[in-house]
Amino acid sequence: MRTLNIAIRYTIVTTILLGIVYPLVVTGLAQLLMRDKANGQLIVRDGQVVGSALIGQGFTSPRYFHSRPSAAGNGYDATSSGGSNLAQSNQALVTRIDGDVAAWQKINPGQPVPIGLVTTSASGLDPDLSPADALYQVPMIAAARHLPEATVRSLVESHIQGRQFGFLGEPRVNVLELNLALDDLQEK
Repeated sequence: MRTLNIAIRYTIVTTILLGIVYPLVVTGLAQLLMRDKANGQLIVRDGQVVGSALIGQGFTSPRYFHSRPSAAGNGYDATSSGGSNLAQSNQALVTRIDGDVAAWQKINPGQPVPIGLVTTSASGLDPDLSPADALYQVPMIAAARHLPEATVRSLVESHIQGRQFGFLGEPRVNVLELNLALDDLQEK
């Protein structure tokens, strides 16, 4: 009986500490120290939330930079985050990638297609492209927006973020932020 009593008290104490107190402390600290990140790094334009810097979106118009393909649910579905889990030998994956490569080669003939434009990320919600992925799309966007390629290339280069802390990860370009900057450039 004594062991049961101890087990019940231990369960109550740990439930209160780890189920209520700890989450409140962590949430409170996050709101105090890094409010923007704790709230999903939402991007607001003209009083409207247009997206998050942390979650990719599908862009299909030739006027915008396209994100990496998504295997998350119905495409960029945050409730179904995850990769396709298809092996390199899976014919469905090979067919999809071959089709994507052919589509990109029609847009930019004679140039090798960067791998990031035809492969999905582990989460399926990657908000970033490699600089090579973004630069590959410059001719398409410049033609669609009637802008000089040098102007669009310069915009991409100004949005390249380096490695985190100088050594973690790879250089990257946030697609949503780049597309918003492209819209801002067009409005000027």
